Amino acid sequence: MLKKLQNTYQKYPKQFWLLFFGMFIAMMTGTMIWPLLLVYVSKQLAMPLAQGASLITINAVIGVAFTFLAGPLIDKFGRKWLMVFGLIVNATGYVFLIWADTYTYFAAIMIVTGFSNPLFRVGADAMLTDIIPEEQRLDAFALTRMAKNVGVSMGPAIGGILAGISYNISYISAASGMLIFGFLVVIFAKETLPAKVEKTPAIVVSSQPKGYLHMLKDREFVTMIALYSFGWILVALIWLLLPVYANQEFGIQESQYGLIPAANGLMVIFFQLAVTKRTKRFHPLSMITLGMFLYAIGTGSVAFSTGFWGFMLSIVIVTIGELIIVPTSSAYVANRAHPEMRGRYMGIYNLTWSFARGAGPLLGGWLSDSFGPVSIWYGGFVIGTISTIGLLLLASYSARKRPILL
Repeated sequence: MLKKLQNTYQKYPKQFWLLFFGMFIAMMTGTMIWPLLLVYVSKQLAMPLAQGASLITINAVIGVAFTFLAGPLIDKFGRKWLMVFGLIVNATGYVFLIWADTYTYFAAIMIVTGFSNPLFRVGADAMLTDIIPEEQRLDAFALTRMAKNVGVSMGPAIGGILAGISYNISYISAASGMLIFGFLVVIFAKETLPAKVEKTPAIVVSSQPKGYLHMLKDREFVTMIALYSFGWILVALIWLLLPVYANQEFGIQESQYGLIPAANGLMVIFFQLAVTKRTKRFHPLSMITLGMFLYAIGTGSVAFSTGFWGFMLSIVIVTIGELIIVPTSSAYVANRAHPEMRGRYMGIYNLTWSFARGAGPLLGGWLSDSFGPVSIWYGGFVIGTISTIGLLLLASYSARKRPILL
């Protein structure tokens, strides 16, 4: 076992392990907040779910808008210092949650964290793509996903306990995690922007769309991202609205609910590499389709859950889909990107989560307020099914285009 761990460590450069541990820290401290944020907002502001969920939508809309700028900026000016700036701004937003007591105040913080998030997320993905050869990227993304989910397994459980004492402790911890990650990047990270890109002329606003217009010619990529974004609404429903649903409809407290996302993280820790070893034998689009199908089944099953263990089963099903889809989709996007376009490609890929965080809570809140809370999960199943069918058709079309090797 020790020999295997040593071989894995030596297989990747030191900067990869910096990103590995940095993302663990950021995810652990960040997930002390986000899974329970709407629970906190609903208690603080006493407003309908749709109105409270609109705060997440504000955060996501700003994230979507700024991602279009983050990609070109990272492709031009590099990964390192823009990552650091994003981490510092994000940490500042978490600190100011301590004094948030009105809708306007919360909205302002959602704007700040909305524009800072894409900088370090897109920067980290682009940096990882720079330093890892194509043939190793799927395994590398699987490993970083494990690091993130070690954090996810610990963050909500710790955050739930801390929230029972004071939400302010969670906010300070989340800010500290972002600052620690930023400090590690400043001290140990080297800039990885490809040399050819560093010699390009300075970016001006009029030249930015040309990069994205070139990307739009990659029709398979654009179609995949559109279908993936639509289906990724399910992720937002599960991780942002399920805590509120479980708390308000079934009385599951924050400290108990934290065990549910912890189970997700533990499954990734123990099974991600084994699943990736098998899924990389198949075409990425086929695996992305399978993962989305399992997400649809898991989300729909929440409608039939009546307590803690029912929700836990739904998360297990969702997590199996997650084990298949996330590293596969990350590697698929990274491998399609030209070195001079990595920031843009990874930026567009990160838009899938920003779009989901914008549309998911708003749609789920409207379904809940209009047709009852359980309708959130029926709606999620329909969305996941449509996305799965679209991805299946795309995978079939792509398979017909690929040459047959004799």
